[in-house]
Amino acid sequence: MEKGLNSHQLKLIAIVAMTLDHLSWVIWPNYPTIWWIVLIHIFGRLAAPIFWFSVVEGYTHTHNLKKYIARLFVFSIIAHFAYNFAFGIPFLPFKTSVFNQTSVIWGLAWGVVALAISDNVFFTLKQWQKVAALLVIFAITFPSDWSCIGVLAILQLYYNKDNYKKQMTMMMLCVAAYALIYFLFIDKVYALVQLGVVLVIPLLKSYNGKLGKGSKWFFYCYYIGHLALCGIIRIMLHGNMGVLIGG
Repeated sequence: MEKGLNSHQLKLIAIVAMTLDHLSWVIWPNYPTIWWIVLIHIFGRLAAPIFWFSVVEGYTHTHNLKKYIARLFVFSIIAHFAYNFAFGIPFLPFKTSVFNQTSVIWGLAWGVVALAISDNVFFTLKQWQKVAALLVIFAITFPSDWSCIGVLAILQLYYNKDNYKKQMTMMMLCVAAYALIYFLFIDKVYALVQLGVVLVIPLLKSYNGKLGKGSKWFFYCYYIGHLALCGIIRIMLHGNMGVLIGG
């Protein structure tokens, strides 16, 4: 039996955490502070960093980067409608807020683009052009789930991949910035919940570098499917109301 966790196993942990987190939002909306609901959301913080870590691995090992990026963008468009349906957020952005206007996949896709730009994969840019391009990407991804913090974390995980301690330190600094935004503009208790990302550190430490058995399409399709289910549950329980900031 292989030691550690492979990529497929990490993603399975992520989707379990994500599913419980999202179901909790639609069943108990409006940032409840009951301790066991808060614990569910803390457990849910495992999902995003595993996704960030996974796209860095995908970028590093893919045989066709253009197809990988295209696949992420196609599913980010599909996921936009599924995500907004799940949580009662208008499909047209910015009708209610600048926050949470589309799914986390939007940030993942642009995170991979940011890596390609930084590495001069498709064309060579001067340093100031790279900085300008990254600033544009940060602006484009700011309204998504986890905001532009996802792109920042992906960059830090990639460029510190030879130093695990620095990887995790920089990732947690990115998360702390997100928690600060939450504290100032959304909810103070759930600002602290975001710091639950720290729980992922021993899981990522156990990564054995192997892909594992399983279909890459399963995770994309599951993401869309579970959001559709969340949307149905939301409407059955609460009617057509928003259950997250942005809704």
